[in-house]
Amino acid sequence: MNVRIKRIDKTLPLPVYETGGSVGFDFLARENTTIHPNTIELIPANVIVELRQGYSLIIASRSSTPRKHGLTKPHGIGVIDQDYCGPEDEIKIQMYNFTKEPVIIQKGAKIAQGLFMRVDQCKFEEVDEIKKESRGGFGSTDVKVGDVKVVERGVV
Repeated sequence: MNVRIKRIDKTLPLPVYETGGSVGFDFLARENTTIHPNTIELIPANVIVELRQGYSLIIASRSSTPRKHGLTKPHGIGVIDQDYCGPEDEIKIQMYNFTKEPVIIQKGAKIAQGLFMRVDQCKFEEVDEIKKESRGGFGSTDVKVGDVKVVERGVV
């Protein structure tokens, strides 16, 4: 799939998939950004992405970011809509500093990862009743073995 992308600072490279098995690519910080303790800052990611119809861009934390930098995404993931691709629509990564010290993200640092996801818009049909039987809920696929609770593989 080809995706149209515009870099703001051409001295930074385009995003790449680091390995043949990577599903996400890294976003790089366009500028040095200081994030003070217990605050949220937006880190410019240097790109405007023109998404294809039927796709969204999901922004997720890199697994090393909390441990390396003491930062986390305050809302878990970011969702970039198909129509967020105007000339001023640079992707910005929200990060929360959960440490007691300021964190400085250097220009060019890998700050988050992006994943393309197919999406649909649904038409909602309101009904007065949904299925009468429940298939389960939180923890419904857990198996209890003696006094130990075992979570089935693949269930998050």
